[in-house]
Amino acid sequence: MKARNPKENLSRRYRALDAKVKIDRKSEREIRADVLLAIPYWYRGQPAEVSIDSEEFSALCPWTGLPDQGSLAVRYVPREKLLELKSLKFYLLSFRQVGIVQEHAAARILKDLVAAVRPRRMQVRLDYRPRGGLHTVVTVEYPVRRK
Repeated sequence: MKARNPKENLSRRYRALDAKVKIDRKSEREIRADVLLAIPYWYRGQPAEVSIDSEEFSALCPWTGLPDQGSLAVRYVPREKLLELKSLKFYLLSFRQVGIVQEHAAARILKDLVAAVRPRRMQVRLDYRPRGGLHTVVTVEYPVRRK
């Protein structure tokens, strides 16, 4: 009996599953950063920390197409702009059909939110529900802290 490449065999089997259940994984290009809106922060001389939490973050595993779900926490100190919350919700919804690695999702969200509001500092924390017995929490910060 001829030995088969297990990775190649698994990839072929994943593609067959996708065809059977019609998983429509979209690429990261489908993430809608263009929907993010910012509103003026009128109290620039009064620093404030803004906290936004959601228990409904969802994206797809880029290999299996299965959902990665968890909670999202955004903490930031505004400079001149605030995130408009309805646009943030629509932005986060755009991840639902995107195949993206968990660590990349946190970094992408930080990048897009920083571009939208240019805060003094910001932290994004994604706390995923366990999958396969593994629990992942990803925290990224702006500006990057040098250790």
